Amino acid sequence: MDTTRQLLGNLTPTTFLADYWQKKPLLIRNAITGFVSPIDPNELAGLACEPEVESRLILERDGPAPWTLEHGPFDEQRFANLPETHWTLLVQECNKYAPKLADLMEQFDFIPGWRVDDIMVSYAPDQGTVGPHTDLYDVFLLQGLGTRRWQISHEPVDKDNLLPNLDLSIMRDFTPTEEWILEPGDMLYLPPGIAHHGVALEDCITLSVGFRAPSYADIISIFSEDVASKLADEQRYTDPDLRLQQHPGEISAEAISKVQNIIQSACSDNAAIGNWFGRYITESKSGEPVLEPEQKLNAEEFITRFRKYGQLERSEYARFAFINQDKINLLYIDGQEFPLSSELAFAAPLICDRRVHSYDELESKLAKNDFTSLLTELYNAGYVTFIE
Repeated sequence: MDTTRQLLGNLTPTTFLADYWQKKPLLIRNAITGFVSPIDPNELAGLACEPEVESRLILERDGPAPWTLEHGPFDEQRFANLPETHWTLLVQECNKYAPKLADLMEQFDFIPGWRVDDIMVSYAPDQGTVGPHTDLYDVFLLQGLGTRRWQISHEPVDKDNLLPNLDLSIMRDFTPTEEWILEPGDMLYLPPGIAHHGVALEDCITLSVGFRAPSYADIISIFSEDVASKLADEQRYTDPDLRLQQHPGEISAEAISKVQNIIQSACSDNAAIGNWFGRYITESKSGEPVLEPEQKLNAEEFITRFRKYGQLERSEYARFAFINQDKINLLYIDGQEFPLSSELAFAAPLICDRRVHSYDELESKLAKNDFTSLLTELYNAGYVTFIE
């Protein structure tokens, strides 16, 4: 089944990218036929009680002040004391904790994998909402339980149009230009900057598939730090061609040109930029370490275990990407770089493009010692694991 085509309704991925991606909203009725959220409200509340899980609770009413924001982990009793309406629970990175959500993320493979952030799941009773707001990233809002009314506005958003003194960025004035009620399986795509307001009309679960959009400030500052860390202290500004100036207080055009050359030389190496970006963009969002197996395996033990269990899957605690560079693929996982020889270059797209692989599918490739050694190394690091 072509899940991507089903997910986008009658649109092809090419048409969606050309006409909608980062351009305009799109409502897709019945994007996934018969869809039911893989996480129910009780399971979501249970996750919100775990210390390693990022969760938030937003109370529009009945808190110390309007639009009160609370951060998890929460005590179970907190949920027993919540009002009947007008609150929302949000839990980040739920694809880590529900395999079916990890499978769902694969249906968005028409977007480069390094752009995918996570699946946030929200639960709200009747009238629960996080208020009208905008996001700085693309998001697909998939209805998983109950119904939710979504309103959007195509009008430009004034940066000053926010309620004051809140921990949340909620618009003070919001006039919708379009409105829909989404049922389970319906999905709404919103590009960055589109104001939107979702309100639960009954017990409601919404899955938000968000995408990474690093800020210019982050890209420049973090890349600069990486470049600077590799420069020797002896590398200094020099001017052996210095000439007498009329004004000693003047910074000459020649000096500015030298400084410009220093900066440009640090940013002109495309290979270095790619290597840095591969490491940067695959770093863990939460900083939570990948779980390594209790028992490390050698290559022979790995193949025996793989044959026994039959399936190998990527860890949802790590991000995967690769760069094809001069016939050598550079594999990036969790901020680590794995250079692959030309004979092993096939392994990078194979590992990055699909989350689950069967032994039967890979059996012929396992005859290549380098490939088996790579998979064994990734297993021992916790980046791949067997499906038992």
